[in-house]
Amino acid sequence: MSRETILRVQNVTKTFGGILALNRLSFEVGRGEVLGIIGPNGSGKTTVVNCITGFVRMTSGKVFFEDQDISGKPPHKIADMGVTRTFQVMRPYYSLPAYKNLVIPLFSPRARRTGGWRGGGKLGDRNTVGIDILEEIGFERDSFVPYKMASTLPTGYLKRLELARCLALQPEVILCDEVFSGLSMSEIASMVPLIERIQMDGITVVMIEHRLRELFRVANRIVVLNFGEKLMEGTPEEVMSDERVREAYFGSEEVEEVMTYA
Repeated sequence: MSRETILRVQNVTKTFGGILALNRLSFEVGRGEVLGIIGPNGSGKTTVVNCITGFVRMTSGKVFFEDQDISGKPPHKIADMGVTRTFQVMRPYYSLPAYKNLVIPLFSPRARRTGGWRGGGKLGDRNTVGIDILEEIGFERDSFVPYKMASTLPTGYLKRLELARCLALQPEVILCDEVFSGLSMSEIASMVPLIERIQMDGITVVMIEHRLRELFRVANRIVVLNFGEKLMEGTPEEVMSDERVREAYFGSEEVEEVMTYA
């Protein structure tokens, strides 16, 4: 598939003490695609996201966004460029209502530059836009849910709130760290079209995920990690028919799904 590269990870290595978490990892992400990153527990998936978004400083290697070297930049600078992320363990402002969690990124320099908040500069405008975004990702506008304190929201809404905070920044790329984790089957079923809609809006999505069945519904390509190295990459069908992937997952909780797709 011919595609413009928007994000490039080049020979990234990360060590924690004497532990090699990533070993000269390289891959590219095409503009507007959904790339899935999978692998057994401990294979380095979240470390990749942390290195790309500046939450962890890589030991060596480079990360490029739109041909700009973003290696070593702090997280807020990377987010301001248009590369955002969700967290596996959600990090909302628990002491604020859900919609107020959106008002904060809507005040960001990027939102001001891109016109993401679509208002005239008043706080009330941002409140309204915050609720608009929450409605777009599955909050019921006419209910009390957008006004509830984030600390009272169940996991499904918190996962959506993570995505909403990314969308408030008008991002070019969203890295999703296990956005399906902890959700019921019905909640996942409603999240899949949301990811599809985000892609249709031109946003590039990188998904770290254990829920393979659902991931393969939305991902254009898959990168498989094992022991911090790229085992292979390809379409979901190519990846799941590879014997090395079967062996890497053998004995893990995902092996049954891997065998299903092989």
